Amino acid sequence: MRFASKVIRAAAILGLGASLGLAQAADDLKIGLVLSLSGPFADYGKQIKHGIDVYMAQHGDTVAGRKVQLVVKDDTGMAPAVAKRAAQELLVNDKVDILAGFDLTPNAFSVAPLATQAKVPMIVMNAATSSITEKSPYVVRVSMTLPQGAWAMAKWAAENGIKSAYTLVADYGPGHDAEAQFKKTFTELGGKVVGEVRTPVNAADYAPYLERVKDAKPDAMFTFVPPGSSMVALMKGFRELGLEKAGIRAIGPGDLTDENELAAMGNSALGLITAFHYSQAHDSPENKAYVAAYLKAFPKDRPNFMSVGGYDGMHLIYQVLEKTGGNAGGDAFLAAAKGMKWTSPRGPVQIDPETRDVIQNEYIRKLERVNDTLQNVEFATLEAVKDPGKAAQ
Repeated sequence: MRFASKVIRAAAILGLGASLGLAQAADDLKIGLVLSLSGPFADYGKQIKHGIDVYMAQHGDTVAGRKVQLVVKDDTGMAPAVAKRAAQELLVNDKVDILAGFDLTPNAFSVAPLATQAKVPMIVMNAATSSITEKSPYVVRVSMTLPQGAWAMAKWAAENGIKSAYTLVADYGPGHDAEAQFKKTFTELGGKVVGEVRTPVNAADYAPYLERVKDAKPDAMFTFVPPGSSMVALMKGFRELGLEKAGIRAIGPGDLTDENELAAMGNSALGLITAFHYSQAHDSPENKAYVAAYLKAFPKDRPNFMSVGGYDGMHLIYQVLEKTGGNAGGDAFLAAAKGMKWTSPRGPVQIDPETRDVIQNEYIRKLERVNDTLQNVEFATLEAVKDPGKAAQ
């Protein structure tokens, strides 16, 4: 009887353990989003969240048997201390399984050490300074790096009659990355950089800087400033001060012609040549389906590269969880994410197994008016571009 009693008790314990295991497997998958939802960069967070919403509307709110729960925190813009505090609250109070979002580089920098300490995956959906993935082994980026677009732009410029350039960039990480990569690639290919200037991140008046560019008489001005009001002010100043009439071409990474800002820019940026990984006008079945779903859900906005960063970030999370059977632990997640490939609205993408950065096509585009709508029209493709900022190391 004693033996039978032990067997029954052991079976009960095993059964309880199994039921606890099932309960644990069925726990909600909590994703903590750190996004700029107020302040001057509020459109960044809105677009990323829109892309996330479109993905979940298409693919449901359950993956690998776990219901997906989004916990959103507003970092208020370029505010590293606020972003770090928000991430700490998500990890300690909300006990999220995954950190995601991060539209701005300084905020991503501040949170990366927390991802390392907690061994929690951190999915960067926009912030584009090359070194972000080097700040924690748990960071995976699905968006871009500034050196990718700058490298492609420099290569196209040097091969298409642009022999001299002046660089004008915002004075923070992405601007520094863009400037350094463009100068490196352009000069290696025989081009000459005749001047350079760094501007405040939130500059409202670019006239003094543009006058310097005009006086130097380069073939082109390579520029990067944050999308939004700064970009609008820069391009309007470029036209109003007569740089185009002086024969100076404006070129840069595709952030300059963010779809959501084109209406504010009007015709001031027509003809601008950029290099980028995404355009609303990208001609593929995947992008046409994405654009249609986005515009149906958010008819007052246009899908841009940040929205695709959110969309692809969720795709990565879902595919990894399917691969791991629902295990979102940092080490298991990263092992499954490295080398993962899929076809995005932007084209073919892959997570570089060595750097955890995205490998993707870079498209050379010209801003044109198509059916009375400003569009970035792609006319050349550089395939499977890795982050040259790391490739050179």
